[in-house]
Amino acid sequence: MIKEFKEFIARGNVIELAVGLVMGQAFTAIVRALVDNIIMPLIVAMTGQTKVESLVINIASAEVGYGLFLQAIINFILIAIALFIVVKTINTLTAKNKPAPEETPVEAPTVEEYLAEIRDLLAEKAEK
Repeated sequence: MIKEFKEFIARGNVIELAVGLVMGQAFTAIVRALVDNIIMPLIVAMTGQTKVESLVINIASAEVGYGLFLQAIINFILIAIALFIVVKTINTLTAKNKPAPEETPVEAPTVEEYLAEIRDLLAEKAEK
């Protein structure tokens, strides 16, 4: 059972998944800092509120708080844009590093092959 566990852990997919998870957490912290410390204060300054959490709409006797939802949307958009840029950069770099596939030259038929094909077609036509 321990041997199977070692084989499971040593698989490339599990290790790549673990690295991706750790990198995702670190990246989320960067984006959260950007949103919390730069973007949200700008939104608060434009709306005149003291905190994003206090952004609400009063409908009759109910308060609809949209501040946290707004923050979640901005976080999502920034993470999506940043991941797109990272993936696009990685794809570009890996495409440059891969050697171009060798093109196998297409061999053109020889004159004899063309003549044999014409002969066969004429023989077929004569039989019909």
